[in-house]
Amino acid sequence: MIEPDSRSDRSVLSIIFVTVFVDLLGFGIVIPLLPYYAETFHASGFVAGAVVASYSAMQFVFAPLWGRLSDRVGRRPVILISLVASTASYVLFAAANGLGLLFASRLLAGAGGANIPVAQAFIADTTSERDRAKGMGLIGAAFGLGFTFRPAIGGLLAAHGHWAPGAAAAVICGINLVLAFWRLPESLPQAEKRPRLAAKLSHPVFELAGALRRPGLALLLALFAAAVFSFSTMETTLSLLCASSFHLSATQIYWLFGYMGLLTSLVQGGLIGRLSQRFSERHLTVGGCGLLALGLLATPFARPVLYLLLALASLAVGQGITSPTLASLISKASGAGEQGGVLGLSQSLGSLARILGPLWGGLLFDGAGPSAPYVTTGLLMVVAGVWALRIAAPVPVEMPAAASAGASS
Repeated sequence: MIEPDSRSDRSVLSIIFVTVFVDLLGFGIVIPLLPYYAETFHASGFVAGAVVASYSAMQFVFAPLWGRLSDRVGRRPVILISLVASTASYVLFAAANGLGLLFASRLLAGAGGANIPVAQAFIADTTSERDRAKGMGLIGAAFGLGFTFRPAIGGLLAAHGHWAPGAAAAVICGINLVLAFWRLPESLPQAEKRPRLAAKLSHPVFELAGALRRPGLALLLALFAAAVFSFSTMETTLSLLCASSFHLSATQIYWLFGYMGLLTSLVQGGLIGRLSQRFSERHLTVGGCGLLALGLLATPFARPVLYLLLALASLAVGQGITSPTLASLISKASGAGEQGGVLGLSQSLGSLARILGPLWGGLLFDGAGPSAPYVTTGLLMVVAGVWALRIAAPVPVEMPAAASAGASS
């Protein structure tokens, strides 16, 4: 086990931190540039949604596969392979001069960025049980900073050309690849490596049916999926809306995403703890869904820009409250030994929602107008808020054996 107190091992953990940070950077770097691609490559709103969804689709496919492969060959080679894929994807993204290269770059980025389970496994390998939560907090911190700063970084660079954000991400990821090659040790002992992959490889999507048969857990998973679906629909279409209706530049759109990311990070990093001391999780979920609904319904009609900022603040705060509250409720709805499996299923469902949301948003943006994605998802979150009133005190449930096996593999 690596002792995290030494200087060299802190540098090792910093490599893992940057790896996750670049993953989050890669997820959102394309979104504010969608109007540019729509104009330059004649991409429809549906195609723009497909560009975003392709990244999530590859993450859904590859995340469990990378995790299980790392159990067989070790964490280091899988992380290095994923960093090579991510670096190459950003090079393609910077060089994209048509929809073919753009889609290729997003597919490759999704596959490379699906290494979060491997990064988490590396942390688990190198920390004691006492320090495990602190180590996993490193992953959460990288998520938060990546979500917050990716729009700001892109906004500053987009002024130099639409190729610049991709080139910068390629440089950051390439430097991290070199550091990982020379500095990242193998964390999984040889004795613990699996001699071969399991004969039957299952995917989390096949384990959802068993979880959805439990009414209390099914309600929480449905609320989580609705929130992710609605927020991802907004993420995809906001840049198209801002360009067509508000006439904002790519740089200004990047700053709007940074503004939302900062608010969400502030809520999840501090405010949610205080709120949970004063309000029940059911009330927080209802309130979060209400804020999401208000923000979604107001955004396409917000004039002037000050009202748009208020609508986006409602969206960001609502998401910042809803996401961690539902994660807590879902974990409490599982048995003591099944929490990882249940939370893993919720993330699989979230991946599906992040695939369908952009497609839905793009399709409605083309066919029914810029406000349609927001009105439909806003009404969905109104329904979700009413559903949330049915949340009862969490009762532990037993997960099917397949889910337990998938969580531990």
